[in-house]
Amino acid sequence: MWDIVQRFASAKVAIIGDLMLDIYIQGDVNRVSPEAPVPIVRRVSERVVPGGAANVAA
Repeated sequence: MWDIVQRFASAKVAIIGDLMLDIYIQGDVNRVSPEAPVPIVRRVSERVVPGGAANVAA
């Protein structure tokens, strides 16, 4: 098994797919919009990470 794992270190792999960027927003909801049932969020933090095929590459 260890021999198989060691061969992966020298393997060349091509990743074909879309390059995306995922943005996660965390915040607090204090009220709901009067025009539509949509929460109004006050942003507390934001995290940006690769998505799609970029996630696989990372």
